[in-house]
Amino acid sequence: MVSRSDKKHNKKKRKWLLWVGGIFLGLFLLIGGYVFYLWNEVGATIETMHNPLARDDDPDRQKQIQSIFSDNGSLNALLLGVDERSGDKGRSDTMILMSINPKTNEIIMLSIPRDTYVNIPGRGMDKINHAYAFGGTDLSVQTVEEAFNLPVHVYARVNMEGFQQGIDALGGVTINNNFAFSSGGHTFPEGQISLNGDEALDYIRMRYEDPRGDMGRNERQRNVIAAAMDEAASFSSITKVGDILTILGDNVQTDLDMKKIQTLFTDYAGARRSITTMEINGSGQTIGGVWYYIVPDEEFSRITSDITAHMEAN
Repeated sequence: MVSRSDKKHNKKKRKWLLWVGGIFLGLFLLIGGYVFYLWNEVGATIETMHNPLARDDDPDRQKQIQSIFSDNGSLNALLLGVDERSGDKGRSDTMILMSINPKTNEIIMLSIPRDTYVNIPGRGMDKINHAYAFGGTDLSVQTVEEAFNLPVHVYARVNMEGFQQGIDALGGVTINNNFAFSSGGHTFPEGQISLNGDEALDYIRMRYEDPRGDMGRNERQRNVIAAAMDEAASFSSITKVGDILTILGDNVQTDLDMKKIQTLFTDYAGARRSITTMEINGSGQTIGGVWYYIVPDEEFSRITSDITAHMEAN
């Protein structure tokens, strides 16, 4: 018999997978039920969201991707949360490399610190999140591939302003805050608090007052998205499906088409039961007056080896 604590643990694991798989407003709402609620409308939204990379025109790459989905092969996805504002192309505020092996039903998730010092092709050594400002999603994908010597098969990108709109469309969220702090003109007391979209965005962006820095911020992001998923599953949220779909179409981009998304939900869903998270070990260093997160070569090699072994396991 499964204990209550085990059920609670499994529930948290499912929410963590769904949060990462959707980042960021968009795909987690689709997973939450809208895919099956208004299929035609969702299909039109996915068509709007569909934005292939420039290299997706390469026949060899297309053949490789199709083979992976047809054979249920291991798949690497780069998930980007972009802080994009008027007059500013923006930078990737959040970067997660997710590797899914449907044969072993296991997932590895790697959070990439945005200050990680890497070579950006054509630009030289810089913070990895600057790749988006220099060359958008295409250069972000290329930079991650070269830094970790791993293929990126698909991506999902959401504008964080769209995240704010999504929270408002859901009527806000309620979460438990671990410690009191202020950010963006808002005060967040310790304990249970309710957040509208503007407050939620400031809540997940804060990192300098957090004793855990980016790690603490990532935890707050997970808590807010988990709460948003609960709201999305409620009846009152489903009545707002039109607003949600509009927000998705305006703020989410992915090279996944309708058929590939269906395949992910049907053939890759079992991997949610076994999730391993990876962190990059490095240290802060100031170079030319700029702070970077320096990762040793052997650490990059460790990550490459671990994810490659995961992808090749049967």
